[in-house]
Amino acid sequence: MTDVLNHVLCVDDDPDILEVAKISLELVGGLTVTGLDSGTRCLAEAATVRPDLILLDVMMPGLDGPATLMALKADPGLDAMPVVFMTARVQEVEVQQYLAMGAVAVIPKPFNPMTLADQIKAIWAGLES
Repeated sequence: MTDVLNHVLCVDDDPDILEVAKISLELVGGLTVTGLDSGTRCLAEAATVRPDLILLDVMMPGLDGPATLMALKADPGLDAMPVVFMTARVQEVEVQQYLAMGAVAVIPKPFNPMTLADQIKAIWAGLES
């Protein structure tokens, strides 16, 4: 893990959410963002893209967020990459399940585009300490 958060891989099957998150993290947060539309693409490209953090939708067709996270954790080259789930499914029991799977945090949808970058940076700062 790098000391400074620079690059976020954002994975969401909804193109509108992906675009808003990308704009928010780039323009408001000053981060570099790679956007992908599926868990399958995330697994295929994460090793090449080498983001500092992955922001991952939970509910996606095909390979959903939890299955993607489990596959990342099973890959020795990607298992230490921090993953933050972004989801509308944020009941306490669900959040605890996501954290138990290895997610470092959960951001509820809908998210505030003006504060998303600050949320991500705060999560990153918590990982550093």
